[in-house]
Amino acid sequence: MQTYERKTPEDLDCGVTVFMKVLGAKWKPCIVDLINRGYKRPSEIHKQLIAATPRVVDMQLKELESYGIVCKKVHKGFPLHVDYSLTDMGKSLLPVIVSMDQWGAAYSGKVKKVSSGRQAASCMVSTTE
Repeated sequence: MQTYERKTPEDLDCGVTVFMKVLGAKWKPCIVDLINRGYKRPSEIHKQLIAATPRVVDMQLKELESYGIVCKKVHKGFPLHVDYSLTDMGKSLLPVIVSMDQWGAAYSGKVKKVSSGRQAASCMVSTTE
């Protein structure tokens, strides 16, 4: 199997690039938020993220684990079950996620209008000379 090789190098000295690499996927901030709110098992997370397929959620959990954002604990017994928790690094993301949530709540009305097509973008630049 052939692996993907980037044609342009990533600038991992840029904080925004690092942040986007770790948390930039569609469901990762939601997953971190759900784990923080007490949804620890993959099945619980799947039920909360109904728009995401279980496969995608599982892939993003695995990526978050590989970056040290979440920790996976496998419990013995039958049936086997897995719990996820936030690491210290993962907990350090919570203020950012809270800020994202607050920003989204503040501007949700505008985004809903634009998304429904009732309002065009209002960033038109006048070119009168």
